[in-house]
Amino acid sequence: MSSSTVDGVAGWAISIMEALGAPGAGIAIALENLFPPLPSEVILPLAGFTASQSEGKMSLFDAVLWTTLGSVVGALVLYGVGALLGRERVIFIASKLPLINVSDIEKTEAWFARHGKKTVFFGRMIPIFRSLISIPAGVERMPLSIFTILTLAGSLIWNTAFIMAGYALGEQYHLIEQYMGIVSKAVLGVVLLAVVIFIWVRLVDRRKGKHHAG
Repeated sequence: MSSSTVDGVAGWAISIMEALGAPGAGIAIALENLFPPLPSEVILPLAGFTASQSEGKMSLFDAVLWTTLGSVVGALVLYGVGALLGRERVIFIASKLPLINVSDIEKTEAWFARHGKKTVFFGRMIPIFRSLISIPAGVERMPLSIFTILTLAGSLIWNTAFIMAGYALGEQYHLIEQYMGIVSKAVLGVVLLAVVIFIWVRLVDRRKGKHHAG
């Protein structure tokens, strides 16, 4: 299989792996962390498939090593974005948004203080959140060493599972994308539902406040 016979993200991922080998897979995953619309559920199984077909150009170990390195590098960039923003800027931005109160940020900070380590570790294995979780970790200035270790561990599990699946399935690697597409849509649906409930509750609270003030 070559990039000329595959379209879209899969074709792009194959082309960069054909050109650069395992480091190309690492670059693809680093970019996936920075741009979540690039799905790791496509890139990682392709890395496994490529390792099974590359006749020594990219081993299974190399695929896991470089994609995990790419995951950590991408996560560290987003951590840096969160650290640069800082608490004051986040609160300032939140204060300008409709339906958001500063108390919401304070509650989020308190929650992250209690569950931040678990969130960073398990968040690396949840579609959509695997990229975004790095930003609040940076805002809250989670110790960089701890963030890096947790990101490395979570990414290693996630990447290895998908690379091994792609390696085992061979040219049927696209089955992983189909099933994980369902999971990603389910996660997105839960997030959207939570947003709708939050907005509804906040609107009701404001109406009650106006009623009491009147």
